[in-house]
This record gives sequence, structure tokens and C-alpha cells, in this order.
Amino acid sequence: MDGTKVEELLQYLKQNGKILIASIFYGMYSPKAVKRVEIPKPDGGIRLLGIPTVVDRTTQQAISQELTPIFEKTFSENSYGFRLKRDAKQAIKKA
Repeated sequence: MDGTKVEELLQYLKQNGKILIASIFYGMYSPKAVKRVEIPKPDGGIRLLGIPTVVDRTTQQAISQELTPIFEKTFSENSYGFRLKRDAKQAIKKA
């Protein structure tokens, strides 16, 4: 983790936004390593989570928001996995 807090993001982007955008545009963007966190399960096991840096998470979300509407149109009507406003219950009902 790089230690950047959500509250510091705007200032970071003001200082580094053009460089960040250029690195994405030219295929040079490389996210930092994620922080591994162990979450205990009720059955005694653990669930591993990877927590990205604030900048990486924001960047990933921004890219997702731009690409999702573009690619959503190309997906099959019968596809329900990891789709907006679609879930397993709807898939079962349609089947």
C-alpha cells in the first residue's frame, strides 16, 4: 500500500493526473501490489482479500465505468454473470 488516503486523492490527481492518464493511454499503467487481508469465516477458515491502493481502485473504477456501457451492448441476452442489474435468481427464473 502506498499510504494515500481517500481525502488526499484530489490533490494527488491534481499533481499527477496527466501522468496517470498518459500511462493508461500508452499502456504503461501498472497497479501497485495489493495489501493482503485475512478475514475469518464462521466455519474457522479464512477468506483472503486483496485491497488495492486508493489510486489504483479509483483508476480501475473509472475505467470500468467507461468500458462497461460499451461492452454491455455486445453481451448475450442469456449472459448473467458479473453483469449490471442481472443476477443468479434472474438466470434461474429465465431457465
